[in-house]
Amino acid sequence: RRLNVRVNIELLSISNPVHRKDLAVRLTDDTDPFFLYNLVISEEDFQSLKSQQGLLVDFSAFPQKFIDLLQQCIQEQNKDIPRFLLQLVSSAPALDHTPVSLNVVETNPFKHLTHLSLKFLPGTDAEIKKFLANCLKCLKEDKTMLEEKLKKTEEDLTRQLSYTQQSLSEKSRELDKLKNEWASYTTALSNKHSQELTTEKERALQAQTQYQQQHEQQKKELENLHQKNIQQLQNRLSELEVINKDLTERRYKGDSTVRELKAKLSGLEDECQRAKQEVLSLRRENSTLDAECHEKEKLINQLQTRVAVLEQEIKDKDQLVTRTKEVLDATQEQKVILEESTEEKQRHIEKLETTIKSLSAELLKANEIIKKLQGDLKTLMSKLKLKNTVTIQQEKLLAEKEEKLQKEQRESQEMGQSLRMKEQEVCKLQEQLESTMQKLEESKQLLKTNENVITWLNKQLSEVQMAKKLDTPASAHGGGRAAVSPHGMPDRPSFHSSGLNHPISPLYAFQNFLEPTLSKNGNSPCPVQLNSQLSKVSRCSDAHTVPAAGHPANKENGDQLGLESKYFKRKDDSIPLRGLSQNTLNSEYLRPYLPTKAQPSPKAAGTPASAYFPG
Repeated sequence: RRLNVRVNIELLSISNPVHRKDLAVRLTDDTDPFFLYNLVISEEDFQSLKSQQGLLVDFSAFPQKFIDLLQQCIQEQNKDIPRFLLQLVSSAPALDHTPVSLNVVETNPFKHLTHLSLKFLPGTDAEIKKFLANCLKCLKEDKTMLEEKLKKTEEDLTRQLSYTQQSLSEKSRELDKLKNEWASYTTALSNKHSQELTTEKERALQAQTQYQQQHEQQKKELENLHQKNIQQLQNRLSELEVINKDLTERRYKGDSTVRELKAKLSGLEDECQRAKQEVLSLRRENSTLDAECHEKEKLINQLQTRVAVLEQEIKDKDQLVTRTKEVLDATQEQKVILEESTEEKQRHIEKLETTIKSLSAELLKANEIIKKLQGDLKTLMSKLKLKNTVTIQQEKLLAEKEEKLQKEQRESQEMGQSLRMKEQEVCKLQEQLESTMQKLEESKQLLKTNENVITWLNKQLSEVQMAKKLDTPASAHGGGRAAVSPHGMPDRPSFHSSGLNHPISPLYAFQNFLEPTLSKNGNSPCPVQLNSQLSKVSRCSDAHTVPAAGHPANKENGDQLGLESKYFKRKDDSIPLRGLSQNTLNSEYLRPYLPTKAQPSPKAAGTPASAYFPG
C-alpha cells in the first residue's frame, strides 16, 4: 500500500557524561497518531553503517545528503514510473509494533538500487504518549493562535461593515440627487433638440428645392455639350481609322525589324553585361587608387613640411653622429673579438667534455675488469698450494692495473680542475661583455639627452619668437631690446623681423639677446661676435671684459654644465652646429632651468646629461 509519511530529522547534542552528537530520525503519519517509528544514530553506529553499506559521506554531511535523497523522492512521487522510491518494509504482514527498514531505492529498467537502508524501531507506549502529548500541545497552541486571529478579524470586519454602511447611505443620497438632476437635464435637452429638428427640416426643404432647380439647368447644359462631343468624336473616329490602317502596315514592318533587333539586342546585352562587370571592377580599382592617391598626397604634404625642418636638424646632428659612429665602431670591434674568443673557448670546453666522457667509459670498463679479477682471485685462493707461480703473475698484473687506475683518476682530477678554470674564464668574459654593453647603452643615452637638449633649446627660442610677435610692435628705429626683470635677468630676448618661415638659429637669438645686457653693464655700447660653433664675446679696445653673472658655482668646481666640450670642438671641414655653446648655456637666460648647486659633469659622474637639463 501507499502512504504519506512525515520524516523528522534532528541533531541532538548530549554533554552528560561525554559531549557527543546523535542523529534522531522519526517517522509519523498525520492520519494515524499511533504510527511512530524512531531511530537514533550515534557517531560509532554511523561508522558501522558506513562500512556495511559502503557510504562515502562523513557523519557531519550525512543528514544533508539524507534530506537531499528524501527531496528527490518527493519530486518523483507524482510520476507514473518514479525514479526514486521510499520503501518501508516490515517482516510482519501488518505494521504491528515490529522493527521496520526504510529503504531509498533508485529504479532502473535493469535493477533496483538501494542507496540507503535504515532500521527503525516502533515507538513504545511511553514514546507514543509523549509524541501524542506534544501533538496535543502543538494543536492547542495553534487553536489559541487561530482564536486570537479570529477575534481580530471579527473586530476588523465589524469596523469595516459600519464604515461601509455609512458610506453606502451617503452614496445613496448622492445618487438620488444625481438622478433628479439628470431627469431635469434630459427634459431640457429633449425640448431643445425638438426645436432644433424643426428648424433643420425647414432648412433642408428649402435647400432641396434650390438643388433641384440647379440640377435641371446643369442637365440641359450637359446634354448640349454631349451632342457636340459626339459629333467631334465621330469625325475623330474616321480620321483614326485611316491612321490605324497606316499603323497596321507600319506594325508589320516594325515586327520584322523588332525580330532582327532582338537578335542583335541579345548579343549586345551579353556584351553589355561583360562591360558592366569590367566597369564595376575598374570603378573599385579607381576608388581604391583615388583613396591611396589622396592619402599619399597628404603624406607628401606632411613629409615636405617635415623634410624642411629635418634638413636643418640633420645639418646640426651630422657632427654628433660621426663621432658617435666612431665610438660604436670601436665597441663593435671589441664585441666581435670577444665573441670569437668565447666561441673558441666553447669549442675547447666541448673537446674537454668529450675527453671526460671517454675517460669515464674507460673507468667503468676498468671497474668491471676489477670485479672479474676479484671473482677469479676467490677461485684461485683455493688452488694456491698447487699454482703459486700463476698467482704471482696475476698479482703482478693486478698491481699494474691498479697503477693504471690511479693514473687515470689523477688525470680525471686534473681535467676537472682545468674545466673549473675554463668556466671562471668564461664568466669573466661574460662580465666584460656586459660592461661593454652597459657602456654602449650609456653612450646611446648620452646621444639621446644631447639631442633632447638641442630640441628643447630650439623650442624655447621658437616660443620666445612667437611671444614677441604677439606683443606690441617695436619702436620706429627697429632695434630689439630685451626686457629686464627686477633681479637683473632679461625676461624675453627680442628679435629683428626677418620674415623667415623656418625656426631661428639659437646663436642668432642669443646674439640679439646679449647685445642689450652687455651694453647695460658697460659705459659704452660695443658689438658682440659669436662664432657658428663657439660664442666668443669681444668688447671694444677701451672697455674691459665683463664676467658672466651666473658662473660662481662653476668656477669653484671647474666644471661646465650642458653638453660635453668634445661635441663643440671646431673642425675646418665640419658643418656649423645649430645650437648653443658652453658659455651661452651658463648665461643668465638659462638660470631658472639649471640646478642651483654645483653639479659634476655628466662624463665624470657617469650619468646621462638629462639629469642636468630639462628634457
